[in-house]
Amino acid sequence: MTQPVPAVPAPPPRFDVLDDRSLLGHPRGLGLLFIVEMWERFSYYGMRAILVLYLVNALGWSGQRAAGLYGTYTSLVYLTPLVGGYLADRLIGTRRSMVAGSVIIALGHFCLALPSMAAFYLGLAFIIIGTGFFKPASATMVGQMYRPGDSRRDSGFTIYYMGVNLGALLGPVFCGPLAQRVAWHAGFALAGVGMLIGLIVYLVLRERYLPGIGLMPDGVLPAAALAGKAHTDARMLVHGTLGAVVGAAAAWGLGGLSLYPMLLGAAVGAAILITVLGTQGDERRRVFALFLAAFFVIFFWTAYEQAGSSMNLFADRHTDMGRVPSSVFQSLNPLMILILAPAFAALWGLLGKRGREPTTALKMVLGLFLLGVGFLFLVEGGRRADAGVLVSPWWLTLAYLFHTLGELCLSPVGLSYVSRIAPARFASLLMGAWYLANTIANKLAGALAGLTPLPGEAPPALEGGLVGYLQRLSQTNGGFFSIFVVTSFAGAVLMLIFVPLLNRLTRSVDGKRPQAA
Repeated sequence: MTQPVPAVPAPPPRFDVLDDRSLLGHPRGLGLLFIVEMWERFSYYGMRAILVLYLVNALGWSGQRAAGLYGTYTSLVYLTPLVGGYLADRLIGTRRSMVAGSVIIALGHFCLALPSMAAFYLGLAFIIIGTGFFKPASATMVGQMYRPGDSRRDSGFTIYYMGVNLGALLGPVFCGPLAQRVAWHAGFALAGVGMLIGLIVYLVLRERYLPGIGLMPDGVLPAAALAGKAHTDARMLVHGTLGAVVGAAAAWGLGGLSLYPMLLGAAVGAAILITVLGTQGDERRRVFALFLAAFFVIFFWTAYEQAGSSMNLFADRHTDMGRVPSSVFQSLNPLMILILAPAFAALWGLLGKRGREPTTALKMVLGLFLLGVGFLFLVEGGRRADAGVLVSPWWLTLAYLFHTLGELCLSPVGLSYVSRIAPARFASLLMGAWYLANTIANKLAGALAGLTPLPGEAPPALEGGLVGYLQRLSQTNGGFFSIFVVTSFAGAVLMLIFVPLLNRLTRSVDGKRPQAA
């Protein structure tokens, strides 16, 4: 029997403003998305800088409990983009998804500003849901501005990533001191104001600089195309359901009857089966490459996300900060990115002209290696803190420097990688799937951060096996940070082994790029 032809509606018309080069050789719409993403990140990182400190210093939570909530919250923030990406691809488009996400995120921050634990948890839930709509939409729209094969795509994402980090710089600078020196809830409220500013700017300027971007295709589809669309949607529902069941069962087998691991397993399983079974040939190979690369990214973000928990508390309790609030230290990484990102963009461009630019996979290997080097400084700083003295902020500064170098090798090129190799009909879904690596990593990061007790806290009862070994190692700051030296270097070596395979899987889209490895 002949299968119904899948619906392939015509894309929205393309406007001349999307092909201009007024912004450093890029469309002015990139500047608008830069601003919107900057304000969203202002709200997120402004709140992130004070969340653990608020739980420990204002509510009196233990470090383990605070790190556990932080890990769950940040992991869910990166889990919901999978659902939001699917809805953007199939139902509402990235434009509506971004607006809905902005509104819900702002509501979440304003709930956090209320002196009630019920409002506190409701606020976290709103931010988690809102980020699910916002995160895949904003990154996907950057890719939608460029025509296929446009060589400006990587540098465009680097500029966009600077907007991410400008917001990450400003959020802690303004929200942190306001929270720590005036009122905790005022810091949360300011984060919500930042999100509203970003939304207003986008609504006012989107028709001028991003016409047609993020809209679902218009027009009435012919009967055959409608039948094909219905058939495709039904098949995706079956694949997603099957994948969710298999993923949840696998998580249950590995971790027992626990809701969160089963939810995460269901999300991973659904994403894999929808995209793998929904593609074939070259597209399927590219999907495999994306999920394989995402696996190694987990190593990176598990270590990197110690910044908001264990490294944040290390700055607060063990570092001689003088009169500077410890939360401001959260701005050091984005400040370094703003300084160093143009240099990295120029470096990749120079190497590309000489035919020496490394592939995306090899850049990620370098990012993991540099991350491990950064933790070597924290191991030494931690050993000095274990002797009972406040250590110099230079130990954290040097760690952040190498973490930043590693991030610039991995994160912006990773976003560009997804937008380049993902099949168009799964663009937002696979962007959400890419963030699944952050979901898993943030949960692991919170669990590991909870292993090390704060001064005056009784250490948790030791368990057996690997968990017990990590607990014993984590009784000192130097031992705790050594965990991430090992995982970062191990991840780099393991990924290096798979670089040739990743390059072969993406050869169809990377064929014109220099293959350094």
